[in-house]
Amino acid sequence: MIDPSGVSEVFRSEWPRLVATLVRDVRDLELAEDVAQEAFIEAATRWHADGMPDRPGAWLLTTARRKAIDRARRSARFNDRLPELEARASREAVPTEHELIDDQLALLLGCCHPAIAPEAQVALTLRVVAGLSTAQIAKAFFVTEPTMTRRLTRSKTKIRAARIPFGVSDLETLVDRLPVVCGVIYSIFTEGHTSATTATLVRGDLCDEAIWLAELLHELVPGDPEVTGLLALMLLTDARRATRVDADGVPVLLADQVRSMWDDGKTQRGLALLAEAHAHGLIGVYQLQAAIAALHTTAPTFGDTDWPGIVKLYDVMLRRTPSAVVALNRAVAVSHADGPAVGLAAIDAIASADDLDSDLANYPYFHSSRAELLVRLDRLDEARDAFERAVDRSTNEAQARHLRRRIADLGLR
Repeated sequence: MIDPSGVSEVFRSEWPRLVATLVRDVRDLELAEDVAQEAFIEAATRWHADGMPDRPGAWLLTTARRKAIDRARRSARFNDRLPELEARASREAVPTEHELIDDQLALLLGCCHPAIAPEAQVALTLRVVAGLSTAQIAKAFFVTEPTMTRRLTRSKTKIRAARIPFGVSDLETLVDRLPVVCGVIYSIFTEGHTSATTATLVRGDLCDEAIWLAELLHELVPGDPEVTGLLALMLLTDARRATRVDADGVPVLLADQVRSMWDDGKTQRGLALLAEAHAHGLIGVYQLQAAIAALHTTAPTFGDTDWPGIVKLYDVMLRRTPSAVVALNRAVAVSHADGPAVGLAAIDAIASADDLDSDLANYPYFHSSRAELLVRLDRLDEARDAFERAVDRSTNEAQARHLRRRIADLGLR
């Protein structure tokens, strides 16, 4: 449906700027969000009749400030903020580009405050920074809208009760909080790229939101190599989106994907960002993951993939952040570099390792990875059992359909 007023087009670029400025003005997240929504609602009516103003962002800010003043006059809780807000509104003060960057960064950091539960940080970032509706967020994370409403309300109550600041952060706070912000954004992307909670494997809407948030963070903190590495990782991974499922929504293995359909624009931008991140000389986990994605994405064919190079990158990751999932991915790479028998031995060694904190017995990818290696070793009865364990543990119906199809295609029933 075409939006003749242009509000929906302006929403994406102006929402985070508007809310960030209003939070600084009124020092209350819920009030800022409410009056921002009201300003967009008024814009939908006014702009349809009068046309879009020359400076839509300034129009929205002026309108929202006036609505905030009306609210503040009716509530004693905001009395102390009313004079400053009225002064800003009367002189139609528009924040400078530097102030906008500071305000937006403060908004992101505030949503990822350590006092807020991790799952609430993700939901709050999608609601406040990206501007998704409560219904959209609830759908994305497979909960009811009332449940998500309660989760967001509890977060905002926590923010108010704990007096979580949304002001300009000092360097120490910024450095401390950036890994959490990056983690929240990557969690959103991961759920979109390989959904654990919906019938479909790929949620393109969530991938888009995560990439947009990473673009925003990169714009706000352009000199941080891990922020740049995170954006590179997501672009290089998302370049393969169009080929990851077939027409029925069933996953397509990397070896079978049509590489000519990969998004070359995202690939080239991701490679440029990866080079930019590496130039800082401080290699972090997102950069290492991006480097692995780059080796996959730039290989002309699956057989031409630099598997030994990927194994070396996983070795570095394991030294930095030991985890069973990283070890499992490394073992799969080893199977292509050194053969399925070596890979299978590496996978089985992970399950008995004491230094890796993970319950692989309930991880479907562990069992499906073992099954594929057993197929390559012609141990088909064992492969069938491993595939069936993967099906039993899968929480995604598309993934389960793929595994059942593998069992049928290989004649393992």
